[in-house]
Amino acid sequence: MNNFILLTTAAAGGSSTGSWLMIAAQIGVLGLLLYFMLIRPQKKQQKQMQTMLSTIAAGDSVVTTGGFYGVVIDVMDEVVIVEFGNNKNCRIPMKKNAIVELEKPSSEKNA
Repeated sequence: MNNFILLTTAAAGGSSTGSWLMIAAQIGVLGLLLYFMLIRPQKKQQKQMQTMLSTIAAGDSVVTTGGFYGVVIDVMDEVVIVEFGNNKNCRIPMKKNAIVELEKPSSEKNA
């Protein structure tokens, strides 16, 4: 019986550094999992959004964050002027970041 107690005590004392390494490895794996599941896809989506916003030109059809459909009339640095509906008097300046979707005119799609 004494031999069994000595063996369990020795095993518990010797594995304290191993348990710390195991905890550190688990934290590392969780960190990598967090990066590949949350951070990396978000950065990829932001990059796609920036490339889309950089290609906005006059005549493009857009959808805003409010759900309005319109046509881009003029493009400046951070502001675009969008015409909504058939009424030619409804032109609203808005930030580029307010644009969610972009559709190029159909003549460019066929070319």
